[in-house]
Amino acid sequence: MLKNQRCAMFVDVQNIFYGAQYEYKKMRSHHKKLRYEPKIDFAKLMHYCVGNRSLVRAICYIVVTDLKLQQNFISALKDIGYEIKTKQLIKRPDGSAKGNWDIGIAMDAIIISEVADVVILVSGDGDFASLVNYLKIAKGVKVEVSAFPNSTSQELKSVADEFIPLDEKYLLNYK
Repeated sequence: MLKNQRCAMFVDVQNIFYGAQYEYKKMRSHHKKLRYEPKIDFAKLMHYCVGNRSLVRAICYIVVTDLKLQQNFISALKDIGYEIKTKQLIKRPDGSAKGNWDIGIAMDAIIISEVADVVILVSGDGDFASLVNYLKIAKGVKVEVSAFPNSTSQELKSVADEFIPLDEKYLLNYK
């Protein structure tokens, strides 16, 4: 990590949340005393991923199910320094639901890569492998992927310039 590098951070909140849940289940099988549902320490996450480099922008992408219930979480993220982008969960007539930010994250990463040396993608979603390749080849930026290893696509890990693994240290309420 070079101090003069400009970084942009893009956090796929739903993906990383489910990655934390998977990690928690794995930890719980080893540590029976764990009682809390996993919550990510987003301040520690930012510090870990950015380090002493210059942060251009950090954006969290959230699919909202109940804005009232999620307002405290959104406010806390803003206080840490994240920009927030929300999208309402779409419920279909057949009972299924849809809500993801893949295209929004990709578009923002491409646009913001013009003013960044490093793009940090916090997601384990293999759908981003093509984006990572594009950013590296067409935009000439370094791309780092950060996520929980067991819930990260192998393809995404392999195309990233660097994979930054997350573990229980990035969960709140973990002793």
